[in-house]
Amino acid sequence: MSPCCSPYSGVAGAHFNEKIAQRDLESYRKKGPGPTARLLRDLLVKAGPIEGVLLDVGSGVGGLAFELLEHGVGRAIAVDASSSYLAAAAEEAARRGRAQSLLFVQGDFLDVASEVPAAATVTLDRVICCYPSYEPLLEESVRHAERLFAYAYPRDVWYVRTWVAVENLARQLRRNPFRTFVHSASAMEHVIRRGGFELVSRSCTRAWCADVYRHILTEGPFQGEWSDANTDDDDS
Repeated sequence: MSPCCSPYSGVAGAHFNEKIAQRDLESYRKKGPGPTARLLRDLLVKAGPIEGVLLDVGSGVGGLAFELLEHGVGRAIAVDASSSYLAAAAEEAARRGRAQSLLFVQGDFLDVASEVPAAATVTLDRVICCYPSYEPLLEESVRHAERLFAYAYPRDVWYVRTWVAVENLARQLRRNPFRTFVHSASAMEHVIRRGGFELVSRSCTRAWCADVYRHILTEGPFQGEWSDANTDDDDS
């Protein structure tokens, strides 16, 4: 991402610093993608074919992008507000011989969206919970999706809300301005459907859900069954 002007970009960039980026990169190398990235990867592969360009908003160290590059994506655009995350992702891309397959864009997606082209598939893994206002982020994200849109978000249940409140209180005591949020799943789904997408599949852990949507105009209405299955994956 290019340097951007939004308060979110500065706060997120400072929170997801080099120490956290290296920790997440080491975890990815040792254990593979996290639980929500695995859910998104598997759901997208089932919804396939996964072809063309991937736009991964809030890409972190690039775990989901690397996974989908192995499943048919031609190239990926990784957008993140954290320069440390993008540096770690670039390091991993070079290690994997994928440097030519990824384009890195630094900044808040809402600030740089006009510079980013549309893509066959758009993904947001644990990104919506970093935004106090989900609607503009979802609107811009689905506007960029030509075929598939997929995202992972915290479940709107009391124990997740309680945990998020505790985490935010701890950040406040440490004078860390970064906050996370639990948004209404039904309200978010309304925004996505309004953009011309229909739900294809959903899979949930105790704390997270992952959804895949398909563009109706390009694919036609989905005729199969979508699932709302719980998994036993690690929720962290």
